[in-house]
Amino acid sequence: MRFLVEPAKVGVLIFVAAILQVTLFSSAQILGGTPDVVLLTLMAIALLRGSVYGASAGFAAGLLVDTANLGTLGVTSLLLTIAGYWIGRYGETTGRDRLHAPYVSVAVATVLVQFGALFLHYMLGDPVSARIALLDALPAKVLLNLILTLPVYALVRRALAFATVPEGATEVRLLG
Repeated sequence: MRFLVEPAKVGVLIFVAAILQVTLFSSAQILGGTPDVVLLTLMAIALLRGSVYGASAGFAAGLLVDTANLGTLGVTSLLLTIAGYWIGRYGETTGRDRLHAPYVSVAVATVLVQFGALFLHYMLGDPVSARIALLDALPAKVLLNLILTLPVYALVRRALAFATVPEGATEVRLLG
């Protein structure tokens, strides 16, 4: 029964985060940037459950956001799938119980997703300003995401009710 409940909880968390992002947080300009609740929720899921859950949740979240925004279908899905996978791998290889893991994940993922979005929109021929995306909005977005990291991580951790390492999962040990 547990194998059915956990994906359902992850799906509900991703759905709620995507709806909140599209309806509330995308229009909230604070210091010139907007917080990315979907990325924060994805970070928490990927750190707690690993790369497969992270990639799957990232794809679903991106698809929901792209569909709700009526944007180019697949851009956000691609970016969040990659981000979820790599955050999950980071959690698997470094240890999930480290205090700095959520903060490092959020800071790096926010910057890389922003650069990736800029690159993809440029390659698709969409009008996009690198100055606005990187210089004006990125520092505020990173700051807002770092401020919201702890509350979102704690909320997702409590909602999923996981121990620091899920059943059957072991930390990856690098040889060499």
